[in-house]
Amino acid sequence: MIQILSTKKLLDNQKQALVKADFNVIEADFIHTKSQAFELKDINDNLIFTSQNAVQSFLLDPKSEELKTKDVFCVGLKTKILLSESGFNVVAYTGYAADLAEIITLIYGSQSYTFFSGNLRRDTLPDALKQAKIKFNEIQVYETTLTPQKIKTPVDAILFFSPSGIESYLKENSIKKEICFCIGETTASALENVTKNIIIADQPTIEDVIEDVIAEYK
Repeated sequence: MIQILSTKKLLDNQKQALVKADFNVIEADFIHTKSQAFELKDINDNLIFTSQNAVQSFLLDPKSEELKTKDVFCVGLKTKILLSESGFNVVAYTGYAADLAEIITLIYGSQSYTFFSGNLRRDTLPDALKQAKIKFNEIQVYETTLTPQKIKTPVDAILFFSPSGIESYLKENSIKKEICFCIGETTASALENVTKNIIIADQPTIEDVIEDVIAEYK
């Protein structure tokens, strides 16, 4: 039986899709995210979110209600859905921060932005905004901590969902012949000098990663 390790605990339906396809699934959370204290002040014309974690933390502040008049730019379909369902107007969303940066700099460069981020965020977006001389500020609303652990069972494939998940996994484990399924290009780039055995999902969603696993072993 093919052994799959997911570096994040999956939802029941996600796990069931793999179990039904005859995989044995091991799950462990290699990163932990939690909201942190922050202050909603000096907010610019538009809001930027690159993760669901940032939106969830932001919504914990009652003042977030007052910001529904502002337009939002975000990364990820699930981030967009969460924002839309909470009553925010999402002007643009993309699969990757680099693509969002391009849309903002090319089309909406004259406006100002407040970026809600986590402590381990990539520099892609802020660097692009700085280079384009776009007015923005940043408010850190959540923090990610690595929770490395040793996996003793040999596995055939590993599912990775973030660069920090890879960093955490590699602290206690090594990658040899396992196929690494990555949620997106940014995550895959963290494996650059580690392995060539990488499959990247067409769309950056957990469901797409699972579809790739099933397709690969069919």
